[in-house]
Amino acid sequence: MARTQKNKATEYHLGLLKAKLAKYRSQIIDGDRKAAAAGGKGEGFDVEKHGDARIAMIGFPSVGKSSILSHLTETESECAAYEFTTLTCIPGVLQINNANIQLLDLPGIIEGAASGKGRGRQVIAVGKSSDLIMMVLDAQKGEEQKAKITRELESVGIRLNKVKPNINIKVMKTGGIIFNASVKLTKIDEKMVRNIMAEYKMHNAHVNFRDDYDVDDLIDVIEGTRKYVKCLYVYNKIDTISIEDVDKLMSVNHNVAISVHMNLGIDVLLERIWDMLGLVRIYTKKKGFQPDFSDPLILTAGRDGVTVKSAIMQIHRGLLKELAYAYIWGRSVKFSPQKCGLKHELNDEDVIQFIKKTSGAK
Repeated sequence: MARTQKNKATEYHLGLLKAKLAKYRSQIIDGDRKAAAAGGKGEGFDVEKHGDARIAMIGFPSVGKSSILSHLTETESECAAYEFTTLTCIPGVLQINNANIQLLDLPGIIEGAASGKGRGRQVIAVGKSSDLIMMVLDAQKGEEQKAKITRELESVGIRLNKVKPNINIKVMKTGGIIFNASVKLTKIDEKMVRNIMAEYKMHNAHVNFRDDYDVDDLIDVIEGTRKYVKCLYVYNKIDTISIEDVDKLMSVNHNVAISVHMNLGIDVLLERIWDMLGLVRIYTKKKGFQPDFSDPLILTAGRDGVTVKSAIMQIHRGLLKELAYAYIWGRSVKFSPQKCGLKHELNDEDVIQFIKKTSGAK
């Protein structure tokens, strides 16, 4: 594939090769999973997920993951000048804006981690279950390390800072491939879609593209095992590079430049972590009392944001039947307090008061 010239004449050939490669890679991974299940031992480290969110630190050996954990949490992780100081998963609790976030210091990974070298598969398995991956890189060779780790993660189906493609595939018993696109496609055409579907032995299906996607996006949807995880690229040891290089790093989206040793950029790192996790603080208020600002509800903003309903579900789902409406104070309303229903979308640091139905109400 690398030797093939990319042009109109070869794009169908390359598309089929990508589909074959993805299919064979999935078969290998599935075979390894079955073998692990037969042996009675699964992948991953035995660390229970707790707190309001989970962050996994992934990076090559000796880039400063253990130092970051020790600096940001009360957990002491062994640090040394030699590689592979950390041999297992060490959890810590990071507190930001009253939220308890689980921060995991994972062993350093090496090239070939996805195929089982070192403890790479266990590290990657933890990454898949995390709300955010912090890719810790050495500022002097960060781009090289970033490319290698991204390649390892993508080979096992982890997509960093990407949204799941809005492609709907409905398998049918008969009728052939019925193709439809809501927008004009520039990266793929109907012939390519049919060829890739045939490679996966899917001959009867409704395929609907709701945006302009390419071959890789279609393959990801067909495979159906991809994990879409947010990633923050943390360039450590910026005290070893020039200020101009630091400015270049910080100008790129999802990048943070820090030096744990000199305590540089830590505040910016914490702000970016909070923003990328999409956590929202909601304060509750009882009638006749001041809001309780010491113990907020910590909610994760999903596709539909954080609503009054999701706030109630965090407390107790039984309240849904008793709720008449809610009073909201904050940036999500035009005036305070405002009477709102279950679908009202809340903003960070809004105050909410639940009003129950009266006994005579239906």
